[in-house]
Amino acid sequence: MENTITYPVVLTQGAISELKKIMASQNISTQQALRLGVKSGGCSGFSYILGFDDVDGEKDDVFTIDGLQVAIRKQHLMYLQGIELDFQDGLQNRGFIFNNPNAEETCGCGTSFSA
Repeated sequence: MENTITYPVVLTQGAISELKKIMASQNISTQQALRLGVKSGGCSGFSYILGFDDVDGEKDDVFTIDGLQVAIRKQHLMYLQGIELDFQDGLQNRGFIFNNPNAEETCGCGTSFSA
């Protein structure tokens, strides 16, 4: 019987690859986690937080995807549940893309949303 693990967020292979490159090039410790979160701001009400940070066991939900630790503040999960983080490296777009099923509206640049 095969076990299926469900995570609150999805990281595409493109995102995982780019995040690992960033960690290597900036000498980011594997003890730090990828921090996904939200904050008030942006043209639609909330903007995304994306970076590397220490884990707070009391405030964070932490899980590992393909060797990457991911930390999300517990109070942010309602806004991020089911989000897909992708990375695109095309001629017109280069960067991380947030595909959030909880977003009722997003701004044109894709970095802020309302829920």
